[in-house]
Amino acid sequence: MTKADIVAGIAEETGLERAEALKAVESFMTSIKSSLANGQNVYLRGFGSFVVKERAEKTGRNISRNTTIIIPAHNIPSFKPAKTFVDEVKNKVKVK
Repeated sequence: MTKADIVAGIAEETGLERAEALKAVESFMTSIKSSLANGQNVYLRGFGSFVVKERAEKTGRNISRNTTIIIPAHNIPSFKPAKTFVDEVKNKVKVK
């Protein structure tokens, strides 16, 4: 499923024009990104949580040069689905 599919589905379900639905989806994604960039987690009850995780400094390898490099500590975005979300996917998804 792509963003265009999501926008089309929202437009069909709500009766909004596609341009308005696209604006809403873009605004939603921008809000989540800016909140995470400011270090604020986003909690959507029944759906999941977008959180900022801190990665510790670690040693890595540059295989092409056969050298050791230090990867500095950094923050990354992460998504943790809600239990109800996980249960619904487990019960409805059929593996081919």
